Amino acid sequence: MSNPLPVVFIHGFIGTLDVASYESQHATPDLVGYGRCQSVSLDAISLPGQVEHLRAFVDARFGSKPVDVVGHSVGGAIAMLFAHTYPAYVRRIVNVEGNFTLDDAFWSASVGRMSPSEADAMMNRFRSDPFAWISDSVTVPAPHLREVAIRWLAHQPASTLRAMGQSVVATTGDEDYLVILEQVFDRRPVYLLSGEHSRKGWNVPDWALEKSAGDHTLANSGHLMMLDDEVAFVAAIKRFLAE
Repeated sequence: MSNPLPVVFIHGFIGTLDVASYESQHATPDLVGYGRCQSVSLDAISLPGQVEHLRAFVDARFGSKPVDVVGHSVGGAIAMLFAHTYPAYVRRIVNVEGNFTLDDAFWSASVGRMSPSEADAMMNRFRSDPFAWISDSVTVPAPHLREVAIRWLAHQPASTLRAMGQSVVATTGDEDYLVILEQVFDRRPVYLLSGEHSRKGWNVPDWALEKSAGDHTLANSGHLMMLDDEVAFVAAIKRFLAE
């Protein structure tokens, strides 16, 4: 069965969600504070703000027609919140190691606690050796990933990461957050996608596993599975969305 609906890929806390080999109709919007949307007030950068940004994007690109959404990491949390806030806009969700608990926000939370100068210093350190930075997050570092790292590190300023980190903690730490996620699982098919080396660190509740429409772990991959094996990453998404 083919997938007739467009797919919106929602990137995570840092960088982009690259899906160059995904041939079907899709979009990879920059979130608020990222890429072409960097020139915004810091007050506009939050998870609820990203939900409204996605609604406006889908309206403009697809005319308010339903879409499938694929969200990675913090983008997974945004995808779930988008589906909860605007259920008519979403048919299915692929949650790629998206945040369920504060334990899933260890890095974004730490950046959110940084001062502006500390966050700037962190990004300057990463940018001084981009290949070393990205090599810590992939299974097998490959030379071409240096260019990916340079592009990812240029995709957002440190101020965006601080604002997003603070909002991730405030939103996913709220006592109603898991209630919201469970409601999405009850109303829409939610598929879970993880990497073999990072799955144990993904705090998926038992109820989410039971209610998921599908659950798959990519071999020889970690949290940045789209960089570890893009072919397998795209193939898994296509299998989910063709069901």
